[in-house]
Amino acid sequence: MLTQFLRRQASGILEPIARTIRITNISPNVLTVIGFLLTVCVAGVLAAGYLQVGGILMVAAAIFDAIDGTLARVTNRTSRFGAFLDSTLDRYSEAVTFFGLLIYYNGQGNRIETILIFATLIGSLLVSYTRARAEGLGIQIKSGLFTRVERVIVLAFGLIIGWMSPVLWILALLTNFTAVQRIYTVWRITGGEQGG
Repeated sequence: MLTQFLRRQASGILEPIARTIRITNISPNVLTVIGFLLTVCVAGVLAAGYLQVGGILMVAAAIFDAIDGTLARVTNRTSRFGAFLDSTLDRYSEAVTFFGLLIYYNGQGNRIETILIFATLIGSLLVSYTRARAEGLGIQIKSGLFTRVERVIVLAFGLIIGWMSPVLWILALLTNFTAVQRIYTVWRITGGEQGG
């Protein structure tokens, strides 16, 4: 999965940054909240129609967002609540980002883009929900074609190069495909209706 690959590649960059931040004694949870607030600012930029600037800021916010988990590991301050807060604010971050785009495209009268954003948001929430519900059944499921990392990369790419219509189609289709992919995986593992 791309997420795991990028995490391995980025660790050499993020760990020195996290060790530097450790000197401030700032909590990883505080970084998580700051990262979310940055994303709210990005959403405001997108809603105002500055899509390319928003794409660049989204990359910066994503890098910042990755530091909190690294800081928790290098300071040995990982916690169940920290993991919960990070996951929850990730969902809020994605929702508020797409809400910013929704405001922009709705204001432009672009009906197709508005529908695609809504479809993407539904798929995004279901990708997260299927994982959480599977874990509630004791099934660890992190696989999937289009997880959050892929969605952020593709969206930022589309914003920066101004290629949003095709990117929104990709996001709407592949995000929902990933949710269905996870449903199938759980069906296969559990034996489906047979309850095996």
